[in-house]
Amino acid sequence: MGKKKSSSRAWLKEHHDDVYVQRAQKEGYRSRAVYKLMEINTKDQIIRRGMSVLDLGSAPGGWSQVAGEIVGERGRVVASDILAMDALPDVTFVQGDFTEQETYDRLLAELDNRPLDVVLSDMAPNMSGLPEVDQPRAMYLVELATDLALRALAPGGAFITKVFQGEGFENWFREIRGRFDRVTTRKPSASRPRSREVYIVASGLRAEQ
Repeated sequence: MGKKKSSSRAWLKEHHDDVYVQRAQKEGYRSRAVYKLMEINTKDQIIRRGMSVLDLGSAPGGWSQVAGEIVGERGRVVASDILAMDALPDVTFVQGDFTEQETYDRLLAELDNRPLDVVLSDMAPNMSGLPEVDQPRAMYLVELATDLALRALAPGGAFITKVFQGEGFENWFREIRGRFDRVTTRKPSASRPRSREVYIVASGLRAEQ
């Protein structure tokens, strides 16, 4: 128990001292993760004014905040999570499991059943610290988000997702490269160096033959 308390204290100190945590608090963002999406979008210009965006696993809402600021009043951001999320201006939130048909239908209804320009996913499972447990869980979430993106995106649309390199990654990555014109791997500065997370930025969804 002492070791667990010690590691918890170390995490809290690291979190409190984190420059991105401090910056997010100062600038009014809900999480340090906003700076990951900002950096990705600065480099790749995926989200643009007037676009329709779906943010999966959105709570606490950092990525939705950024997306909403970028698309502006003429754009549309719909966010979804199993967890509750406090309201954001110009962001529609649908609480529920997006893999269930009812939630999926509600998401599409909020988007007026129009194809999406961008799907975002910063989802990750609760980590146990055991790679043989965590990696399959993480890839399962990535595959669920990918399935929705391929169904809901308009031809030419884009998908940004967090992934953890390990078992199952190569097969998934091969599938993504076969469906999009451009696929790039990003490791934003705000990603903690020890984390195995990377972000895959896939743009130019090809219409199915």
